[in-house]
Amino acid sequence: MKLTTRYLGIELEHPFMPGASPLADTLDSVRQLEDAGASAIVLRSLFEEQILSERYGTSRFVLGPDRYLEQLRRIKARVAVPVIASINGTTTEGWLKYARLLQRAQADAVELNFYHLATNPDEDAASVEARLIDIVAVLKESITIPLAVKLSPFYSSLPNLAARLDMIGAQGIVLFNRFYQPDLDPAQLRTLPLLDLSTPDELLLRLRWLAILSASYQGSLAITGGVHSGLDAVKAVMAGAHAVQMVSALIRNGVPYLATVRGEFERWGNEHGYESIADMRGTMARAGTQPTGGSERRDYVRLLQSLPRSVS
Repeated sequence: MKLTTRYLGIELEHPFMPGASPLADTLDSVRQLEDAGASAIVLRSLFEEQILSERYGTSRFVLGPDRYLEQLRRIKARVAVPVIASINGTTTEGWLKYARLLQRAQADAVELNFYHLATNPDEDAASVEARLIDIVAVLKESITIPLAVKLSPFYSSLPNLAARLDMIGAQGIVLFNRFYQPDLDPAQLRTLPLLDLSTPDELLLRLRWLAILSASYQGSLAITGGVHSGLDAVKAVMAGAHAVQMVSALIRNGVPYLATVRGEFERWGNEHGYESIADMRGTMARAGTQPTGGSERRDYVRLLQSLPRSVS
């Protein structure tokens, strides 16, 4: 089975790569990713707060902007696969100009992680989306390398937002970022910071929206979160994914597990008669594109009607 794929206009040997995380923080870990066959290296996110705090002399981060750039240069000199830088922010302040430095440091693409939790009752949904569109527009003016946007699933109309991102030149969308969800300590009246690894249970939401967006979005689609096996990856590609990013599965099982998942994926494709990823991609996308009032609504009603009245 031919595994080559195009992501953000870049030809890749296969779709499997690490997602933005500490997995590429050191050259030793990058070497392990390369040995495991990663088709690209996605760096951890550089946060808006890191850049602004250094500018104003209040830096409290371990990895500042200068060290991030140096790490990017060192990784580019070390590996032959594409290297994708990641930035995380929610405003249109001057920190976005830093993207030019990422391009000068030879990043092959940039991934924007738009992590914004809308908690202000005076900010409507249109304003939240406008903020994202403004940031992407500024980024597109700053760089010529490809840009992917990492979204949350909590927009009123993801297809419409994706279409607008496509119109202003975003070459890819990554589904989805994971919101920080603290627990509560009722005895101490405080929040408890938690950051759990993803599980395969998170895959279904991503498959659903991959299938929906792949019907209309003209750019690349990547999945991140929930892929823990070769069969998970098969489902993602069938729903329309061009790239499969893995983090939690690699942290839990070790970096060489990337090669294991790739092997499982390839074996499944061969056993089921697929000659290439192109033959497989999007074959299940139609399941996510039924119009309102169609089969999805019927399935929804049928499932709820079939719930047992009691559990003994």
